[in-house]
Amino acid sequence: QRRGLRPRLAGLGSNRLVRQNLVLFAGGLVAGVGGFVYHAIAGRVLGPSLYGDVASLIALYAVFTAPALIMVVVLARYAASLVASGADSSIRYLVVRSSQVTILPTIVIVVAGFALAVPTAQFLHLHSPLPVIWLGFGIAALWQTGIPRGILQGIQNFTGLSANLSLEMIVRCAALSILLAAGLGVTGATISVMAGTAFAYGLGMYTLRAQLGKASVRAPLRSMIGFSLTAAAGTLGIMLLYNLDVILAKHYLSPHDGGIYGSLNKIGTILYFLTLSVSQVLYPRVVEALMRNNHPGRLVAYSAGIVGVLGAGALLVFGVVPGLVVRLLFGPSFIDAETYIFLVGVIGLALSLNNLLVQFFMAAHDRWFIPILWAGVVMLGVSVSLYHGGVGSIVTDVLGTMLALLAALTVRLLFLLPRLQPVVPE
Repeated sequence: QRRGLRPRLAGLGSNRLVRQNLVLFAGGLVAGVGGFVYHAIAGRVLGPSLYGDVASLIALYAVFTAPALIMVVVLARYAASLVASGADSSIRYLVVRSSQVTILPTIVIVVAGFALAVPTAQFLHLHSPLPVIWLGFGIAALWQTGIPRGILQGIQNFTGLSANLSLEMIVRCAALSILLAAGLGVTGATISVMAGTAFAYGLGMYTLRAQLGKASVRAPLRSMIGFSLTAAAGTLGIMLLYNLDVILAKHYLSPHDGGIYGSLNKIGTILYFLTLSVSQVLYPRVVEALMRNNHPGRLVAYSAGIVGVLGAGALLVFGVVPGLVVRLLFGPSFIDAETYIFLVGVIGLALSLNNLLVQFFMAAHDRWFIPILWAGVVMLGVSVSLYHGGVGSIVTDVLGTMLALLAALTVRLLFLLPRLQPVVPE
């Protein structure tokens, strides 16, 4: 006998994966909206030419925050393993040791911001090198923020993680409005990034106060080193997939077209950030399932379904009212982007699914996805470098790359699923 709609909905409401996704989706939605409000404010106040500076700087920021995201992946996996094996008393040690290890790199990135400000500004055709210096401080702050975020994800405190992600963007947007009103322009846009991440770090450590208040039990961390290479390859690859094109577009296109493409990239990544919570929930759940000898195939199938449903809704809006999307987010001066809105929506959905699969592969400690992912990154860079006749050419380059990569990663998933084995705790 077939079940009715109400029992099915009740079943979904009691599903742990769905509940966790809803909690993190709420925070991710606020963070995602906040991210686009940030770009919308900057675009409307600064105009296409100066906004092109902001878009390329934020793309550069995203690439150089890869170490923070790698740290999140590594710490989340290790924290999830500790909890699953009943060794959660070692969480405090994990936080303290990670903080000690990251102090020196944090100082180095600040110094690099000063040293490389002028050549970076020249390459990106920025109006001033000063924003690059402030960007270095923002990157340093985010590297530290990766520690509490990774632990929160690993121990599956999705409420705390959700609040952390959303409040960072609220603080960033508030700071941006104040600094632009004060006439600080592009420099103010980068200072606001640092303000948001610094707030998120403090909030993250406060959220972990219960774990930090416990007696510290030393845990062997050597196993983290080997996995760090896998996490680095996966995280940096995904970061480049949605930032490399913006940097190259700013280099090859005119200031106006560079700003238009920057706005398209941000609109396309709406789908990525809208569905990012799904992969953030999936990751520790897969680690937990494998350690407890449960097969994670259903988890990845449900997660892909959630991404597909959310993405389809966004694509419907992009296809029906593309002009409204552009005007609401960036204003009438960006109306040249209208033609490409649906295509960049497809790019965003493909990016989301690629990220979901990469997170699954990393949680399963698979390494064969790495050459596939990086072949996609190389394909993206080469195609944009060779074919950049205009905004439309770069959109076509990116769309072809994303779809080809999704097909290749799906083949790898179908090959891997029947061969998955439980993870033996180290």
